[in-house]
Amino acid sequence: MRRLFFFLVIGGLGLAVLLSLGIWQLQRMAWKDELLQIIETRMAAAPVAVPQDPSETQDRYRAVTAQGELGAQELHVFWVTKEAETGYRVISALVMGDGRRLLLDRGFIPAADKASSRRSGAISVTGNLLWPDEGDWTTPAPDVGTNILYARDVAYMANRLGTEPVLIVARSLSPETTVTPQAVTTAGIPNNHLQYVITWFSLAFIWAAMTASFLWRSRAKPEG
Repeated sequence: MRRLFFFLVIGGLGLAVLLSLGIWQLQRMAWKDELLQIIETRMAAAPVAVPQDPSETQDRYRAVTAQGELGAQELHVFWVTKEAETGYRVISALVMGDGRRLLLDRGFIPAADKASSRRSGAISVTGNLLWPDEGDWTTPAPDVGTNILYARDVAYMANRLGTEPVLIVARSLSPETTVTPQAVTTAGIPNNHLQYVITWFSLAFIWAAMTASFLWRSRAKPEG
């Protein structure tokens, strides 16, 4: 009986852990669905002027419009498109009429166009505010000599271009330029929680079935 009780406790604890993980993933799935809905709502809203003091929490993905002068200096962020084309995202300063300087992600250029000249001057942009979270400890440091970055580090780019740490990712530019805007989307935000829910609850079912089968066989042996 002690042996049976021991395995019953172990089986119950294991089942409780697996069910808890499944419930946690259900909660995470609900949170992620709500987050994606908020993002979609902000992105689809009518563009507004860039807030004077935008907050990452309140204004991330917010649709905005702005007019100003493109700075001549560029930063190039190494990028691979969904079509597996290698190139760079072009980051410039946008100098607004009131003297405010913001970061502007103008879009994508193929690697072969890195050294080509691009227009500066007056431009109107519609896009979204973004605070990218792209780098980690494996990300190479920016190569100042070749002017290549490997992540859109807002603080670093703002320091290099002398702007506020506020990034607009263009989805349209007027007049159009040789840079192809790469609009912000939710496609890169993973939402795999349903798979995890199914996995944990499936493991819980299998664990429960194996525990019940083991206990049944253990009880049946003495009777035989």
